[in-house]
Amino acid sequence: MSTPDPTVVTEQTADRQLKAKHRALWASGDYPAVAADLIPALGPRLVAACGIGPGQQVLDVAAGSGNAAVPAAAAGATVVAGDLTPELFEAGRANAARHGVELEWVEADAEAMPFADNRFDVVMSCVGAMFAPHHQAAADELIRVTRPGGTIAMINWTPTGFIGTLFATMKPYAPPPPPGASPAPLWGDEQHVRELLGDKVIDLTLRHETVQMEHCTSPLEFREYWKRNYGPTIAAYRFNADKPEQLAGLDRDFLALLENWNRATEPGRTAYDAEYLLVTAVKR
Repeated sequence: MSTPDPTVVTEQTADRQLKAKHRALWASGDYPAVAADLIPALGPRLVAACGIGPGQQVLDVAAGSGNAAVPAAAAGATVVAGDLTPELFEAGRANAARHGVELEWVEADAEAMPFADNRFDVVMSCVGAMFAPHHQAAADELIRVTRPGGTIAMINWTPTGFIGTLFATMKPYAPPPPPGASPAPLWGDEQHVRELLGDKVIDLTLRHETVQMEHCTSPLEFREYWKRNYGPTIAAYRFNADKPEQLAGLDRDFLALLENWNRATEPGRTAYDAEYLLVTAVKR
Protein backbone atom coordinates (compact mmCIF):
# COMPACT_ATOMS: atom_id res chain seq x y z
CA MET A 1 0.00 0.00 0.00
CA SER A 2 1.40 3.37 -1.02
CA THR A 3 1.94 6.07 1.57
CA PRO A 4 -0.25 9.17 1.09
CA ASP A 5 1.63 12.22 -0.12
CA PRO A 6 1.92 14.53 2.95
CA THR A 7 1.62 17.61 0.75
CA VAL A 8 -1.66 16.40 -0.75
CA VAL A 9 -3.03 15.46 2.68
CA THR A 10 -2.09 18.90 4.02
CA GLU A 11 -3.77 20.65 1.07
CA GLN A 12 -6.92 18.56 1.49
CA THR A 13 -7.05 19.35 5.21
CA ALA A 14 -6.56 23.06 4.54
CA ASP A 15 -9.34 23.02 1.93
CA ARG A 16 -11.76 21.29 4.31
CA GLN A 17 -10.97 23.86 6.99
CA LEU A 18 -11.43 26.72 4.52
CA LYS A 19 -14.78 25.38 3.33
CA ALA A 20 -15.92 24.91 6.94
CA LYS A 21 -15.13 28.57 7.58
CA HIS A 22 -17.05 29.63 4.48
CA ARG A 23 -20.03 27.52 5.51
CA ALA A 24 -20.02 29.08 8.98
CA LEU A 25 -19.67 32.58 7.51
CA TRP A 26 -22.76 32.26 5.31
CA ALA A 27 -24.72 30.47 8.04
CA SER A 28 -24.17 33.44 10.37
CA GLY A 29 -26.61 36.31 10.32
CA ASP A 30 -29.63 36.00 8.05
CA TYR A 31 -28.67 35.77 4.39
CA PRO A 32 -32.20 34.70 3.33
CA ALA A 33 -33.45 38.03 4.71
CA VAL A 34 -30.74 39.95 2.85
CA ALA A 35 -31.67 38.23 -0.42
CA ALA A 36 -35.39 38.84 0.11
CA ASP A 37 -35.07 42.42 1.39
CA LEU A 38 -32.38 43.82 -0.91
CA ILE A 39 -32.14 41.82 -4.15
CA PRO A 40 -35.44 39.99 -4.82
CA ALA A 41 -35.36 41.15 -8.46
CA LEU A 42 -32.02 39.52 -9.27
CA GLY A 43 -33.20 35.90 -9.33
CA PRO A 44 -36.03 36.54 -11.81
CA ARG A 45 -33.66 38.69 -13.88
CA LEU A 46 -31.18 35.82 -14.17
CA VAL A 47 -33.92 33.31 -15.00
CA ALA A 48 -35.19 35.61 -17.76
CA ALA A 49 -31.68 36.07 -19.16
CA CYS A 50 -31.33 32.27 -19.37
CA GLY A 51 -34.70 31.84 -21.09
CA ILE A 52 -35.60 29.10 -18.62
CA GLY A 53 -38.80 27.21 -19.32
CA PRO A 54 -40.61 23.87 -18.91
CA GLY A 55 -38.66 20.68 -19.44
CA GLN A 56 -35.21 22.10 -18.76
CA GLN A 57 -32.78 20.66 -16.24
CA VAL A 58 -31.39 23.59 -14.22
CA LEU A 59 -28.69 23.86 -11.57
CA ASP A 60 -28.42 26.91 -9.33
CA VAL A 61 -24.86 27.02 -7.95
CA ALA A 62 -24.33 28.58 -4.51
CA ALA A 63 -28.10 28.94 -4.47
CA GLY A 64 -28.44 30.17 -0.91
CA SER A 65 -32.14 30.22 -0.08
CA GLY A 66 -33.18 29.97 -3.72
CA ASN A 67 -33.28 33.57 -4.94
CA ALA A 68 -32.88 32.27 -8.51
CA ALA A 69 -33.72 28.58 -8.06
CA VAL A 70 -37.31 29.21 -6.96
CA PRO A 71 -38.15 31.49 -9.94
CA ALA A 72 -36.58 28.88 -12.23
CA ALA A 73 -38.85 26.20 -10.78
CA ALA A 74 -41.82 28.56 -11.12
CA ALA A 75 -40.93 28.85 -14.83
CA GLY A 76 -41.48 25.10 -15.15
CA ALA A 77 -37.91 23.79 -15.01
CA THR A 78 -36.67 20.85 -12.99
CA VAL A 79 -34.29 22.55 -10.58
CA VAL A 80 -31.45 21.49 -8.31
CA ALA A 81 -30.30 24.10 -5.80
CA GLY A 82 -26.76 23.45 -4.58
CA ASP A 83 -24.97 25.29 -1.80
CA LEU A 84 -22.05 24.80 0.55
CA THR A 85 -24.25 26.00 3.44
CA PRO A 86 -27.24 23.68 3.91
CA GLU A 87 -28.32 25.80 6.89
CA LEU A 88 -29.90 28.08 4.27
CA PHE A 89 -32.12 25.34 2.83
CA GLU A 90 -34.88 25.57 5.46
CA ALA A 91 -35.61 29.14 4.41
CA GLY A 92 -35.31 28.05 0.78
CA ARG A 93 -37.86 25.27 1.19
CA ALA A 94 -40.24 27.70 2.89
CA ASN A 95 -39.74 30.15 0.02
CA ALA A 96 -40.44 27.41 -2.52
CA ALA A 97 -43.58 26.37 -0.66
CA ARG A 98 -44.88 29.95 -0.69
CA HIS A 99 -44.50 29.92 -4.47
CA GLY A 100 -46.07 26.47 -4.83
CA VAL A 101 -43.00 24.83 -6.37
CA GLU A 102 -40.72 21.93 -5.51
CA LEU A 103 -37.01 21.57 -6.18
CA GLU A 104 -34.09 19.48 -4.99
CA TRP A 105 -31.71 20.92 -2.39
CA VAL A 106 -28.18 19.48 -2.37
CA GLU A 107 -25.14 20.35 -0.27
CA ALA A 108 -22.50 21.17 -2.88
CA ASP A 109 -19.15 22.94 -3.01
CA ALA A 110 -19.02 25.19 -6.09
CA GLU A 111 -15.39 24.14 -6.60
CA ALA A 112 -16.12 20.38 -6.51
CA MET A 113 -19.77 19.68 -7.24
CA PRO A 114 -21.31 16.22 -6.80
CA PHE A 115 -22.94 16.18 -10.25
CA ALA A 116 -22.14 14.28 -13.43
CA ASP A 117 -20.46 15.87 -16.43
CA ASN A 118 -22.79 17.48 -18.99
CA ARG A 119 -25.88 16.97 -16.80
CA PHE A 120 -27.72 20.31 -16.94
CA ASP A 121 -29.28 22.42 -19.68
CA VAL A 122 -28.73 25.59 -17.64
CA VAL A 123 -26.18 26.23 -14.91
CA MET A 124 -26.57 29.59 -13.21
CA SER A 125 -25.46 31.47 -10.12
CA CYS A 126 -26.87 34.65 -8.62
CA VAL A 127 -24.17 36.47 -6.58
CA GLY A 128 -23.19 33.05 -5.24
CA ALA A 129 -20.40 31.17 -7.00
CA MET A 130 -18.44 34.42 -7.16
CA PHE A 131 -17.65 33.93 -3.46
CA ALA A 132 -15.90 30.58 -3.95
CA PRO A 133 -12.26 31.42 -3.16
CA HIS A 134 -10.64 29.73 -6.16
CA HIS A 135 -12.18 31.30 -9.24
CA GLN A 136 -10.77 29.01 -11.91
CA ALA A 137 -11.89 25.90 -10.05
CA ALA A 138 -15.41 27.30 -9.77
CA ALA A 139 -15.47 28.32 -13.44
CA ASP A 140 -14.28 24.88 -14.52
CA GLU A 141 -17.06 23.25 -12.49
CA LEU A 142 -19.74 25.51 -13.97
CA ILE A 143 -18.60 24.42 -17.42
CA ARG A 144 -18.15 20.74 -16.56
CA VAL A 145 -21.72 20.12 -15.39
CA THR A 146 -23.32 22.02 -18.30
CA ARG A 147 -24.22 20.00 -21.37
CA PRO A 148 -22.67 21.02 -24.71
CA GLY A 149 -24.90 23.72 -26.14
CA GLY A 150 -26.26 24.49 -22.69
CA THR A 151 -26.34 27.89 -21.00
CA ILE A 152 -24.04 29.20 -18.28
CA ALA A 153 -25.23 32.38 -16.61
CA MET A 154 -24.21 34.45 -13.62
CA ILE A 155 -24.95 37.68 -11.83
CA ASN A 156 -21.80 39.01 -10.11
CA TRP A 157 -21.17 42.20 -8.15
CA THR A 158 -18.64 44.48 -9.88
CA PRO A 159 -15.45 45.70 -8.18
CA THR A 160 -16.35 49.37 -8.56
CA GLY A 161 -20.06 49.11 -7.78
CA PHE A 162 -21.72 49.54 -4.40
CA ILE A 163 -21.12 46.01 -3.13
CA GLY A 164 -17.58 45.89 -4.51
CA THR A 165 -16.86 49.17 -2.73
CA LEU A 166 -18.43 47.80 0.44
CA PHE A 167 -15.99 44.88 0.35
CA ALA A 168 -13.08 47.25 -0.32
CA THR A 169 -14.15 49.31 2.70
CA MET A 170 -14.21 46.23 4.95
CA LYS A 171 -10.97 44.76 3.59
CA PRO A 172 -8.56 46.59 5.98
CA TYR A 173 -10.59 45.26 8.91
CA ALA A 174 -11.36 41.75 7.63
CA PRO A 175 -9.50 38.51 8.34
CA PRO A 176 -6.70 37.91 5.80
CA PRO A 177 -7.81 35.85 2.79
CA PRO A 178 -6.54 32.26 2.50
CA PRO A 179 -3.55 31.59 0.23
CA GLY A 180 -4.51 31.49 -3.43
CA ALA A 181 -7.95 33.04 -2.90
CA SER A 182 -9.17 35.71 -5.31
CA PRO A 183 -11.38 38.67 -4.33
CA ALA A 184 -15.03 37.85 -5.01
CA PRO A 185 -15.83 41.08 -6.95
CA LEU A 186 -13.25 40.15 -9.60
CA TRP A 187 -16.03 37.97 -11.03
CA GLY A 188 -17.63 41.30 -11.99
CA ASP A 189 -14.64 42.28 -14.13
CA GLU A 190 -15.21 41.53 -17.81
CA GLN A 191 -11.64 40.55 -18.66
CA HIS A 192 -11.43 38.27 -15.62
CA VAL A 193 -14.57 36.45 -16.70
CA ARG A 194 -13.26 36.06 -20.25
CA GLU A 195 -10.05 34.53 -18.93
CA LEU A 196 -11.87 32.16 -16.57
CA LEU A 197 -14.27 30.79 -19.18
CA GLY A 198 -11.77 30.89 -22.03
CA ASP A 199 -12.46 28.98 -25.23
CA LYS A 200 -14.74 26.48 -23.52
CA VAL A 201 -17.72 28.74 -24.23
CA ILE A 202 -19.14 30.67 -27.17
CA ASP A 203 -21.60 33.54 -27.43
CA LEU A 204 -20.26 35.13 -24.24
CA THR A 205 -22.31 38.21 -23.41
CA LEU A 206 -21.47 40.64 -20.59
CA ARG A 207 -23.92 43.34 -19.50
CA HIS A 208 -23.56 45.93 -16.74
CA GLU A 209 -26.86 46.48 -14.92
CA THR A 210 -27.97 47.81 -11.54
CA VAL A 211 -30.41 46.87 -8.83
CA GLN A 212 -31.63 49.48 -6.35
CA MET A 213 -31.64 48.67 -2.65
CA GLU A 214 -34.27 50.59 -0.69
CA HIS A 215 -34.78 49.10 2.73
CA CYS A 216 -33.75 51.34 5.64
CA THR A 217 -34.65 54.87 6.67
CA SER A 218 -31.07 56.10 7.19
CA PRO A 219 -27.48 55.12 6.42
CA LEU A 220 -26.96 54.43 10.12
CA GLU A 221 -29.90 52.02 10.18
CA PHE A 222 -28.59 50.37 7.03
CA ARG A 223 -25.15 49.90 8.61
CA GLU A 224 -26.72 48.11 11.56
CA TYR A 225 -28.75 45.97 9.15
CA TRP A 226 -25.53 44.74 7.48
CA LYS A 227 -23.93 44.11 10.87
CA ARG A 228 -26.84 41.92 11.96
CA ASN A 229 -27.56 39.99 8.79
CA TYR A 230 -24.66 39.70 6.33
CA GLY A 231 -22.05 37.02 6.97
CA PRO A 232 -18.94 38.85 5.63
CA THR A 233 -19.82 41.95 7.64
CA ILE A 234 -20.41 39.89 10.76
CA ALA A 235 -17.02 38.21 10.23
CA ALA A 236 -15.23 41.57 9.96
CA TYR A 237 -16.78 42.83 13.19
CA ARG A 238 -16.03 39.58 15.04
CA PHE A 239 -12.42 39.72 13.85
CA ASN A 240 -12.06 43.09 15.59
CA ALA A 241 -14.18 42.31 18.64
CA ASP A 242 -11.27 42.83 21.05
CA LYS A 243 -9.88 45.87 19.21
CA PRO A 244 -11.97 48.95 20.16
CA GLU A 245 -10.08 51.33 17.88
CA GLN A 246 -10.48 49.02 14.88
CA LEU A 247 -14.18 48.60 15.60
CA ALA A 248 -14.61 52.36 15.79
CA GLY A 249 -12.74 52.76 12.50
CA LEU A 250 -14.86 50.12 10.79
CA ASP A 251 -18.05 51.73 12.06
CA ARG A 252 -16.84 55.14 10.85
CA ASP A 253 -15.74 53.98 7.40
CA PHE A 254 -18.84 51.84 6.88
CA LEU A 255 -21.15 54.73 7.72
CA ALA A 256 -19.21 57.11 5.46
CA LEU A 257 -19.59 54.64 2.59
CA LEU A 258 -23.34 54.41 3.12
CA GLU A 259 -23.72 58.18 3.40
CA ASN A 260 -21.72 58.75 0.22
CA TRP A 261 -23.60 56.16 -1.83
CA ASN A 262 -27.11 57.07 -0.68
CA ARG A 263 -29.05 58.34 -3.71
CA ALA A 264 -32.28 59.16 -1.87
CA THR A 265 -33.13 62.84 -1.54
CA GLU A 266 -36.18 62.56 0.71
CA PRO A 267 -35.75 62.46 4.51
CA GLY A 268 -36.33 59.05 6.05
CA ARG A 269 -35.30 57.12 2.92
CA THR A 270 -32.22 55.48 1.48
CA ALA A 271 -31.54 54.19 -2.03
CA TYR A 272 -28.41 52.44 -3.25
CA ASP A 273 -27.69 51.57 -6.87
CA ALA A 274 -25.71 48.32 -6.86
CA GLU A 275 -24.01 47.48 -10.14
CA TYR A 276 -23.64 43.88 -11.27
CA LEU A 277 -22.31 42.04 -14.31
CA LEU A 278 -24.80 39.78 -16.06
CA VAL A 279 -22.88 36.95 -17.71
CA THR A 280 -24.40 34.56 -20.25
CA ALA A 281 -22.56 32.03 -22.40
CA VAL A 282 -23.05 28.76 -24.27
CA LYS A 283 -20.86 25.73 -23.63
CA ARG A 284 -19.06 24.43 -26.71
